[in-house]
Amino acid sequence: MMNPSPSRRTLLRSESGYTLFEIMLVLGIIAVLVGSAIYMLAGNLDIAKEQRVTSDVQAISMQLRTYEMLNFRKPTTEQGLAALFQMPAADPKPQHWKKLMEALPLDPWGQPYVYRNPGKYKTDGYDLYSLGPQGKDGDPTNIGR
Repeated sequence: MMNPSPSRRTLLRSESGYTLFEIMLVLGIIAVLVGSAIYMLAGNLDIAKEQRVTSDVQAISMQLRTYEMLNFRKPTTEQGLAALFQMPAADPKPQHWKKLMEALPLDPWGQPYVYRNPGKYKTDGYDLYSLGPQGKDGDPTNIGR
């Protein structure tokens, strides 16, 4: 087996790895790309939360219609959306109550959905909406009404 000459060994050693500068340069470029991607996607998170509220409101509305078909009326404001997953204690008691949901989902901001029957905003029906990112009723950022 032949050993490379000393000048050849020095040449191989100097070309065998990356320098600290090259590694830091690549990491810097990756950090800039990730930072710009996060900045560009930040608005999509708000849109996704609003779409989730719309989806939740539709799903809850479907269960409210099922409740109404079974019991000939929707739950009252006092009974609330809890009537979809536990037997209401308040009058009027449902005639053919069934558990329609396992639990009530929270909105993307961790707040319960607002339910009123009869509605404050829809006087001919019921209100069902999220308080939105501000968490205040009557705020223009309420979603789903």
